[in-house]
Amino acid sequence: MSKGYYISKNNKHKDIIYLDYDQIDGYNIRPKNSNKYGISVNKMIIVKPSMIEKILIRKAKSKLNYFLKQIYALLESDDTDGDTLREALNDMTRYKNIINYKYNKFLNEKEIERINKRISLLEQELKRKQMYSDNHQKIRNNMYQVLYNNMYNTNTYEEEKTTHRSR
Repeated sequence: MSKGYYISKNNKHKDIIYLDYDQIDGYNIRPKNSNKYGISVNKMIIVKPSMIEKILIRKAKSKLNYFLKQIYALLESDDTDGDTLREALNDMTRYKNIINYKYNKFLNEKEIERINKRISLLEQELKRKQMYSDNHQKIRNNMYQVLYNNMYNTNTYEEEKTTHRSR
């Protein structure tokens, strides 16, 4: 059984209270920290609901900004293939599932619905680009096929023309 510790905010009591943090219900964070101040934090559990909500909303905003930048780069470039678009779409779907199932107990319905609307808008743009890219790829493949067939038919016609001798 692992024990954690809690440092009290109260200045009157400077005691360290030992708690079993596996049984505390809250949002778990594993911060990326440096030992700048001599304190190393491996795991932190946030219990206050308003604090959890603020952290998750901020985290969702930063993730949505990341997706927005990624989509903007994909929409601006002309040479994006279907695999890159599918991968970005899968990342967004995975994040949407995380929001709906993992953050559901911490965020209220209004916030989850608002985040899902934003993700849906970004997904629609990706799907539109993917549909355009797939259609463009099909047209390009058909064009190459026609050019290849024309070139092959022209070459065989030229060969037939040169092999037959007139009398």
